[in-house]
Amino acid sequence: VAEIEALNALANFAYERPANPFPEIIESGACFDGEALGHPLIAAARCIRNDVRLDSQRQLMIVSGSNMSGKSTLMRTVGVNVVLALAGAPVCARRLRVSPLTIGASIHILDSLQTGASRFYAEITRLKQIVELTNQKLPLLFLLDEILSGTNSHDRRIGAEAVVRGLVKRGAIGLVTTHDLALTQIADSLGERATNVHFEDRLENGKMIFDYRMQPGVVQRSNALELMRAVGIEV
Repeated sequence: VAEIEALNALANFAYERPANPFPEIIESGACFDGEALGHPLIAAARCIRNDVRLDSQRQLMIVSGSNMSGKSTLMRTVGVNVVLALAGAPVCARRLRVSPLTIGASIHILDSLQTGASRFYAEITRLKQIVELTNQKLPLLFLLDEILSGTNSHDRRIGAEAVVRGLVKRGAIGLVTTHDLALTQIADSLGERATNVHFEDRLENGKMIFDYRMQPGVVQRSNALELMRAVGIEV
């Protein structure tokens, strides 16, 4: 009954989105190559689409940007489209080529009163699980949101680079989002296997405006103070 219900849900998803294409599944290597990717839970009228390509030549994208600019949404967009593609459903994209992948995600990690685990401990436990997924048969797609943000900048820089370098060395592909611009230097040290991209915003008449379009390179400004002033906090 559960399998029939799942198949029915996928069939309804395909029926309600006739413009969504089915992906091209390639059998060798680690690959995610999508054009005009969107998140299926964002209404088409306001969904801003971006291109993402990851493979054996470019394994890592480090995504920087200000608050609410679209970093985490991009990461979720990649993850949910992989799930749809490998479940046999159409995808929210103009085109998608993807290989069978294992997904390892560290997104919205929380602390736990029940287990006595801090947010940082919960995150490093999840990161260990993700690294161990590289031992499985299928290549790994890793999605690391605000990696190691629960510790100081010195330890974050060293720890994040060690984790990311280890994943790339093991043949994994993936995205890392960060507010810490020091982490964007990881891409420089990995050469052509990594690239920096970012999302921008602008201030118009005291209001933050976001275009949600991914740009090459490292973000050059932050909006944290503007957002604090916008909600009435004096800084």
